[in-house]
Amino acid sequence: MKNIQGKIALVTGASRGLGYQTAKLLAREGVHVIGLARTVGALENLSDEISDSGGSSTMVPIDLTSDIALETLSQEIFIRWGRLDYLIHAACIPAPMSPVSSINLEDLEKLFLSNTRALVKLIQITDPFLKQSDNGIAVFVDDLQHGKFLAAYSCSKSASREVVNSYQKESQRIGIKVETFVPRPMPTALRARFFPGERKSYLSQCSTEAQKLVSIIAS
Repeated sequence: MKNIQGKIALVTGASRGLGYQTAKLLAREGVHVIGLARTVGALENLSDEISDSGGSSTMVPIDLTSDIALETLSQEIFIRWGRLDYLIHAACIPAPMSPVSSINLEDLEKLFLSNTRALVKLIQITDPFLKQSDNGIAVFVDDLQHGKFLAAYSCSKSASREVVNSYQKESQRIGIKVETFVPRPMPTALRARFFPGERKSYLSQCSTEAQKLVSIIAS
């Protein structure tokens, strides 16, 4: 693993699961972590863990579906750091399992707002800062889950995947490095929505998958 000490990473979904573990691991390697999530208490816990391990962080309670909140974040990044070295986008919301004939359209709109539209806005505000880095890298966590009763969730993830694929191709010559990370199934709250009662012993730990994710930017 190369030395990434002193780098700055923006991590979404930092309040739990893969985002939480990735933020902790990056901070342990000397990266200043800007942690984003809705849940204030969980962000405070993350901040305490990072401080206890000798790392540094800035926690930002935020609703990623709010353009105003993201633009305010952009201004703060400009004022305080002027750049980002890494973007790790792990935030995602699930949806109630439902046959296509019964999908709640309000739920569907919420999924596209949170999983797809917010992704586009996040890219738009972070891309200029990643380009200020000597080696800017954006890693987007993907989920290939699909099948019956998962249409609402999987179509929002498919749309997000197309956004990332386009961004990756557009960035190949003059932009940043754009990567996709598909973790093994983990015992997260999101997965529990789709597979209630699943034996967790068959799943990979979030900390294990976080190590794989960090290796993408630190290899």
